[in-house]
Amino acid sequence: MIDYAVAMLKNPFHPEEPQKAYAFLQSRATLTIEEIADHMVSHGCNYDRGDIIAILIKLVSCSKELMLDGYRIELGDLGKLYLSCQSEGALNKEKFTRANIKSINVNFSSSKQFNDLLQHVSLHKAPTRKAVAAALEAESQGLTAANWAEE
Repeated sequence: MIDYAVAMLKNPFHPEEPQKAYAFLQSRATLTIEEIADHMVSHGCNYDRGDIIAILIKLVSCSKELMLDGYRIELGDLGKLYLSCQSEGALNKEKFTRANIKSINVNFSSSKQFNDLLQHVSLHKAPTRKAVAAALEAESQGLTAANWAEE
């Protein structure tokens, strides 16, 4: 199940328009390579935890090396990793130099099989982090929901 919260935001392209409600997915946590390896082992993987960690670490380092050599990395049903760049325009091709390239970005493009998450996801509306923080602060001051309603 994935929690989501709703917040009121202005459209950055049309700030004169009234705010609208938008959903934000809330992550439970960020998993490390070690935690992913533990999870894979718990699913009856034929490799032990140490082997999985070594393979995942090697996947990361080799992917970086290969992308720096100009390759895209296809990770089966997960998707593809690839590089792109952002550049500043020049008046013509002859005036364009390496200095016009301002950043190199690592991109991920999920596969069609992986991208159909919406068909399988279970969503749960949750309070925003700001609301949770306010509730915890109130609780630390001895206020309860009943006290809040009275104030």
